[in-house]
Parts: sequence; structure tokens; C-alpha cells
Amino acid sequence: MSKSTYTRRATLLGLGASLATPSVLRAQSTDAFPQNEPAIRDQIPVNRNISAFAQQRWQDHFEELGVGCILADIDSRALHYWAGDGETYRLFPSSVPLTEDLTKRGYTEVVRKRENPSWTPTASMRERDPSLPIRMDGGETGNPLGTRAMYLTWPAYLIHGTHDTRKIGRQSSSGCIGLYNQHVEELFNLVKVGTQVRLL
Repeated sequence: MSKSTYTRRATLLGLGASLATPSVLRAQSTDAFPQNEPAIRDQIPVNRNISAFAQQRWQDHFEELGVGCILADIDSRALHYWAGDGETYRLFPSSVPLTEDLTKRGYTEVVRKRENPSWTPTASMRERDPSLPIRMDGGETGNPLGTRAMYLTWPAYLIHGTHDTRKIGRQSSSGCIGLYNQHVEELFNLVKVGTQVRLL
């Protein structure tokens, strides 16, 4: 086979793959993500930084750093963390509650931390979906708390990981703030019990 023949064949194969890709992407996006969220163009614009998250400063939300501060920004679907050393800062994309009724806002704090947490659906969750199990052990396939969890003073409200990466950046939780597992593991190692938390 001559070099020119090989080049033409490779070009045609590449063109065919390119033409097929949009339909594949459309099928994946329809299957993977909910279609009932309002279009971004219809939402009120906010000032954003280059990461596409609304900029935040801990001083605008907390009187002091203490052992650290976490701001879960429901609108921009981002979690901000500032350590007590005044230098360490992290910013992570997050999932947020499905509805305003499920959203709790205000101040709380981290009261305990768990690796590979078990999950017990609340009564209201089981009422909405009777097929949910009574309990799932930590590390079990499908456990919605992922690999790490930080529990707040509010019962049943957590900051946790998720194995379902489609949820991040979307309205997809029953009230908790979810992070990619790799991000929640990084945050878990930084956060101390007593860290202040605000859900905004």
C-alpha cells in the first residue's frame, strides 16, 4: 500500500469518526443528565472568575477563620475551603439539593468525619422512593456517600463524596453537598472537626 493511499484511508476514517461523534454525544448527554433544569441563558448572570465560579472571600461570611471555614455556594454549585493557617485555600465543584424545599441555608459546623461511611436513607427519602434500602455499608457499590463524609450539626446533612460523577455541578441531592471522590478525600484530609460551615 502506497503512502498516499494510506493517508487517504486514514483521512476518510477520521472524517467518518468525526461525523459520528455528535450523535454519540447527544445520546450520552440525554441519558446522563436531567433535561428539566432551566437553560443557563435564562438564569440571572453573576460575576464570575476564570474558573466559572462566583468569587468568594472568607471575610464576607465568617467573623474569624478558627480552625477553618467552608462555604457551600448553592447558586454557583461550588465549595470553598479556607484553612485556619490563613494560606490554604481550595475550590471544588459540587452537587446541590434538588429543590429549594430540600435546601438548608445558614451556619453549622463539622462535628465528625468518616472514611467509607455507611448510608441510612431518611424516612422522607424512603417515602419518596420506597425501593431504597434500609442501610448500605461503607464501600458498598452504589453507596451515595462515596468514599468520605463530613457530618454537620444539622441531622442528615453532610458534605460527602459520590461515585456518580454526573451529579457534580447539578441539582441532584436530597440536601447534602456532594463532591467528586478525589476532591472529598483531599478536603477530608484538610478539614478539622469544628470547622465552620455556611450554606449560602
